[in-house]
Amino acid sequence: MSLLTDGFERPIDWTERPARISRKRRARLKSLAFGALTLISMGSVLTALIALRTTIYVWHLLP
Repeated sequence: MSLLTDGFERPIDWTERPARISRKRRARLKSLAFGALTLISMGSVLTALIALRTTIYVWHLLP
């Protein structure tokens, strides 16, 4: 079983080690996260616009 989890086991003091992420990789991850956040927020805006349009349409159908 230790062969399967060998790559996941870390020493107890692994949190004390500094992060080894290069600046280039950090910038790329930051850009990716910002793009994902933008995509999610645009999806939310699109959903809100569809709901608003549907509400106005139904409101006009009522007598």
